[in-house]
Amino acid sequence: MSHRDRVYRTSGIILRRTDFGEADRLLTVLTPERGKLRLVAKGARKPSSRKSGHVELFCHSQFLVAVGRNLDVITQAEMVEPFLALRQDLLPTTYAYYVAELADAFIGEQDVSKPLFDLVEDAMRWIDQAAQSPEPEKALPLAARYYEIHLLGLAGYQPQLYVCNLCQKPLEPRVNYMSAAEGGVLCPACGYERVGTAELSLNGQKVLRFLQTHPWDNVRLLNLTEGTWQELERVLGDYITYYLERKLKSIDFMHRLRRQMKRREP
Repeated sequence: MSHRDRVYRTSGIILRRTDFGEADRLLTVLTPERGKLRLVAKGARKPSSRKSGHVELFCHSQFLVAVGRNLDVITQAEMVEPFLALRQDLLPTTYAYYVAELADAFIGEQDVSKPLFDLVEDAMRWIDQAAQSPEPEKALPLAARYYEIHLLGLAGYQPQLYVCNLCQKPLEPRVNYMSAAEGGVLCPACGYERVGTAELSLNGQKVLRFLQTHPWDNVRLLNLTEGTWQELERVLGDYITYYLERKLKSIDFMHRLRRQMKRREP
């Protein structure tokens, strides 16, 4: 193996990190051209390490990597985009954890998808911007719902929102039913008594369609009621849980944190 074959450069977003050995970190890094990698940042936990500031959770960095016997090793790291605001308060940090955990759950180590990488990078940027907005408690859920529905589409699980997935009739403007098992919305005749369906209001259906078909610059201007956001969070959360076959850890923590924040409100 030549020297060129033993090293490679890649950029990536750090989805997860754990302590490894006495002073190292084991990173899960999402890259645009190599998929999801597990890389060792040697000495990154040492106060004197030059790498430590460039291998923070959620940041986008450029890496020089040496091929290892079991795990590849980061020999150099340079920050590209730090997303500082999403680490300055617990609520946006929790949303960033959710973005990273959801990407980690849906993307396999051999899966290479530049659009998926771009979406995760955009989501971190939306969370970062939402954390700095006048009303982050509204802007953060909006960014999360937009990320969810587009990640589902790129992962091959895009919900059908325009025709009933059983009878194939166009959905009428009324209360319909979301079914993860059937891959989208069902009409009342097909979904009312079907196990595993959840009511989807007309307004909720309109917002989901808007999220699915419009760019972020239009979506971020939406101003919806708390009831609508709760409905969308529940419907998309159930849909995602069905396909992952498990609930993400960051979801329960997010719910507990928001309940605590509401109790503190005057």
